[in-house]
Amino acid sequence: MFDHPSPDLSRPDLSTKQGRKAWRHEYRMVAVRPRRWGLWLLTAGFLLLLSPSAFGLHSIMGWSPSLIGMALMVAATPLLIAGAVLRRRYRRGRLAKP
Repeated sequence: MFDHPSPDLSRPDLSTKQGRKAWRHEYRMVAVRPRRWGLWLLTAGFLLLLSPSAFGLHSIMGWSPSLIGMALMVAATPLLIAGAVLRRRYRRGRLAKP
């Protein structure tokens, strides 16, 4: 699931503009799913947290939208942390090679 996006395991060439562009694209592709799901859950949770006052929505199938929103935001936190840790680990491993 979190395989190395680049088949070339050597250190990236950051001295040229094309090398930096390729590195940014490669780095952007690391841990896409946890970051994307985390941001979706965080956004949905924030909107549900605001819904009682902004939209006048006070019940979703008997549950408080604020409670559901807080639960979604709590569920998003480990995904966002995992995405950051995986990206940091990838960057360290990729740039530390001689």
